[in-house]
Amino acid sequence: MPEISRFYGIVVAMFFNEQQHGGKPHFHATYAGHDVSIGIESLDILAGTFPTSGLRLLKEWANVHREELMDNWERARRGDRLARIEPLP
Repeated sequence: MPEISRFYGIVVAMFFNEQQHGGKPHFHATYAGHDVSIGIESLDILAGTFPTSGLRLLKEWANVHREELMDNWERARRGDRLARIEPLP
């Protein structure tokens, strides 16, 4: 799974050709032994669990980079290389 960003111990990645979650645009994150899938449009948890503090940071980051996440989602659908996204400062 290609990593697209990393900050404060949170690793954000996106799968190629993934059909989970009804094909909804989403990304995955891991932190402190937890895994979560987050919808790009809604920023809702689609699967998994995440510590509250990490989830707050993850959603803050995703809100700022939503357009880049959607661009990567489209790249992944085409099988193109994913772009790195700046971490949360």
